[in-house]
Amino acid sequence: VIAHVDHGKSTLTDSLVARAGIIAAADAGDKRATDTRQDEQDRCITIKSTGVSLFFEVADEMKSHVPAPSDPDRGFYINLVDSPGHVDFSSEVTAALRITDGALVVVDSVSGVSVQTETVLRQSLQERVKPVLMVNKLDRVILELQAELEDTYQNFVKILENVNVIIATYMDEVCGDLQVYPDQGTVAFGSGLQSWGFTLTHFAKLYAEKFKATPEKLIKKFWGDHFFNNKTGKWSKQQDDGYVRGFSKFVLEPIFRMFKLIMEENVEKYTKLINTIGIKLTNDEKALTGKPLVKTVMRKWLSASDALLEMIVVHLPSPAAAQKYRVDALYEGPLDDAAANAIRDCNKEGPLMLYVSKMIPTPDNARFIAFGRVFAGTIRTGMKARIMGPNYIPGEKKDLHVKNIQRTLIMMGARTEAVDDIPCGNTCLLYTSPSPRDS
Repeated sequence: VIAHVDHGKSTLTDSLVARAGIIAAADAGDKRATDTRQDEQDRCITIKSTGVSLFFEVADEMKSHVPAPSDPDRGFYINLVDSPGHVDFSSEVTAALRITDGALVVVDSVSGVSVQTETVLRQSLQERVKPVLMVNKLDRVILELQAELEDTYQNFVKILENVNVIIATYMDEVCGDLQVYPDQGTVAFGSGLQSWGFTLTHFAKLYAEKFKATPEKLIKKFWGDHFFNNKTGKWSKQQDDGYVRGFSKFVLEPIFRMFKLIMEENVEKYTKLINTIGIKLTNDEKALTGKPLVKTVMRKWLSASDALLEMIVVHLPSPAAAQKYRVDALYEGPLDDAAANAIRDCNKEGPLMLYVSKMIPTPDNARFIAFGRVFAGTIRTGMKARIMGPNYIPGEKKDLHVKNIQRTLIMMGARTEAVDDIPCGNTCLLYTSPSPRDS
């Protein structure tokens, strides 16, 4: 998860952590579960990148869209790394990008693409990490700026153009076209703080029956110069009298209307609208007013975790797919040896190849734990591993150590979970036996 400072990475990550059942859904957006240090909570800024391993089951209607070689029936195990946005901590972003295959780029819809957005996006493209985009803080556009529907659309177009210019400038030809488009499902809109969000795919499925069209055809009408006439029920590519842009009419208007009715405390009308959409509220939730009610209704209607999960599962590559084109950027040795082939095939039976991206001090500051990713083979507690330091030269023994792996752990934000082994494609934490100079 990468973005400029204060664009909402940690608050957005909360909705995925809540979906996995680690924190309560009502706390998502306020808890910032991946800000694990006390100074991060006090300053409301991420300083260290933090990993969380999450398991998700996907909805049945999404299973057909999942690309091979993934098996949608087995569920999805996602290694999520929340990174800092501040320029002083950009080394943390570099360390996080090396061990990931896809990036969720978050952009503030009020301030747009900023300096650090370009920096982190360039870093991710150099690492051959595929991006998807989340346009965040849509609640501020509605409540604070009180923008018109057409102005909101034009603002989104400007943000997308800026992001795609950066992607087109820095992307590697090996990865193909990495530019993001809402009508292809690689862009989501929403609010991390209020834990709601959507992709155009959601609305295309919603209106497909009404228009008697397939969601794949309808999604094209919801972005760009496609205008709808309510009286005639016809689409046009010109904005003539009586024609309204499809995105404004069918996507933004219901959301803006919900916000307006709740903030004006028009109980009768918003209750009718909530019932029409099919949202069920408890008695305690019905008693809420203003922003707390907006958050509850929007979270139940357009869940941010559903939108993000759809983008991650369908549009970001699995380790088996990504390591095929990342191997020559990751491995310095001959690209036809056993290690390179194991990385390319993401083979858990191959020789162990693990990259340590950073060292994390233990809570008592007595020693360090290594945080990294297994690219090939399987790492097990108790096995011996050759550790090559930064000054290691192939064929020599300089900066080469053979150590026992004392413990293998999974990073779960502030907590860790001990496991017996971790196969390739996953992030891990390692304790190794200390050398005499360490003790």
